[in-house]
Amino acid sequence: MEQMTFEQALRRVEQIVHDLETGDAPLEQSMKLYEEAAALVRFCTVTLETARQKIVKLKKGEDGAPVEEPFDRADELDE
Repeated sequence: MEQMTFEQALRRVEQIVHDLETGDAPLEQSMKLYEEAAALVRFCTVTLETARQKIVKLKKGEDGAPVEEPFDRADELDE
């Protein structure tokens, strides 16, 4: 995963899922693939969470100027 992008990690997880679904790999190799996929999913989850925390919502302030607020997914669902 060193220097891997989110997109690369996601493609690798998809490839591993496909490989595991075929059932052609021996058990030991399947376990290694599963462990690799689990690590990649953790990486993707952390990457997404980090991106989510960086996103801000712009609202119009009382004076009409834009004001940054933290993005809250619950707010998005209420709108």
